[in-house]
Amino acid sequence: MANILTIENLSKSFNLHNLNKHIKAIDNIDFFLQEGEFVGITGKSGSGKSTILRCIYRTYLPHAGQIKYNSKRFGQIDLVGASEREIIELRKYEIGYVSQFLNVMPRTTARELVRNAIVEMGHEVEYADHETEIMLDHFELDHSLWDSYPVTFSGGEKLRLNIARAMVKRPRLLLLDEPTASLDHASKVKVKEVIEQLIKQGTTMLGIFHDLEFMQNLCNRQYHMEEGMMKTAAKQ
Repeated sequence: MANILTIENLSKSFNLHNLNKHIKAIDNIDFFLQEGEFVGITGKSGSGKSTILRCIYRTYLPHAGQIKYNSKRFGQIDLVGASEREIIELRKYEIGYVSQFLNVMPRTTARELVRNAIVEMGHEVEYADHETEIMLDHFELDHSLWDSYPVTFSGGEKLRLNIARAMVKRPRLLLLDEPTASLDHASKVKVKEVIEQLIKQGTTMLGIFHDLEFMQNLCNRQYHMEEGMMKTAAKQ
């Protein structure tokens, strides 16, 4: 099976000028994802897990290393050296990102959030409306919430909306940044059901979690982070 993502010697540091400090967040990270896999990363807070995902999504620009992504749009591309235009295109059409936080424009309804994601890809409004209803149904968001503002939603509802907004673009690669943090057991079960559906649909996923029980029987492989370095890799 071909690799969709290959990471080599990835490093990222931060300079805290006000404290005159240099902090190495991740150092010489190497790992890969094959198409259709779900790979998990564990580790304590501050170990560098989120930094890896943000480098892949290019929220952070790494200081060293390569992130080789096998794109349908551009072929083999190094996300570290990709242009801003290429990154925007990949975020639109191929790479999704879901975190425990839902950051949206104020006074934008759940329906509008998902519909706007489709329209920005160039689709007609009628098509976007139809696909939005299918997607909100698929992720079991109550119909009474579709035209409400997400600020009123529960944590589980916000997460399902976040995943729906990412998946409506049908990304080839989905990055999950601690999406189950602070959720109750019932909401975690619902999230797990959604992830299992996505795996069956062939989406490749890289997720970071504190909850090891949640990851059981879900991940193909697990990596563990300690102090910015990948210490171990394990099969489930």
